[in-house]
Amino acid sequence: GKLASKEIGLNRKVLADLAMNHPEAFKAVIDAVK
Repeated sequence: GKLASKEIGLNRKVLADLAMNHPEAFKAVIDAVK
């Protein structure tokens, strides 16, 4: 639904921000998702 895609957009923004500022944390999140 609309809310779900909005959530994904938010998560992408948060993940991009995390990747920029906290690469180690970003990597940990990616590893956790796999």
